[in-house]
Amino acid sequence: MGQRGRPRGFDRDAALRKAMETFWKYGYDGASMTRLTTAMGIASPSLYACFGSKEALFRQAVELYGATVGAQAQQALEEAPTAYDGIRAMLRANITTFTEPDQPPGCMVVLAAAAGSARNEEVSAFVTERRQAVRELFRQRLSRGVAAGDVPATADLDALAALYTTVLHGLAIQARDGADREELQAIIESAMLNAPRASR
Repeated sequence: MGQRGRPRGFDRDAALRKAMETFWKYGYDGASMTRLTTAMGIASPSLYACFGSKEALFRQAVELYGATVGAQAQQALEEAPTAYDGIRAMLRANITTFTEPDQPPGCMVVLAAAAGSARNEEVSAFVTERRQAVRELFRQRLSRGVAAGDVPATADLDALAALYTTVLHGLAIQARDGADREELQAIIESAMLNAPRASR
């Protein structure tokens, strides 16, 4: 039986994480092939052979971000006793991530295609879809809150979900601009002040 080809000479998972960090730091357009291959420690032919294309690599990097960096925040949203506790906990978990000193500031999904992405409609649509998925998570948690009695049945869940999604995006941008956790925490508390509460 003949050989099936030379084995890869690099750790695929480690290379993908480096790609994630590069997209996170520079955005999709700013993460040039030179920056990506340098960070990943591989040559361009290896990148294409393993990941397919820059766009395919970006999609995999976003998936990795969601499964690792974003997982704790989603867990906080789901496991809190009330909808608003969950939203507050999710936002707090995110600002912890956004301000970690050993990784890029802000949110990869919010910021990765914030500028110049119109040149790649597929990438722009993909990131928009991921951001809308976060909005839907907020809406579903609020809907559970209505069923549990901690969110009033008269509340406009679509508007509330849009509000908290906008707050999350703003926190990411503020973190990228250098805001610290105390400043971001104050924003969260201000955003939660006028949340419609169910009367018990």
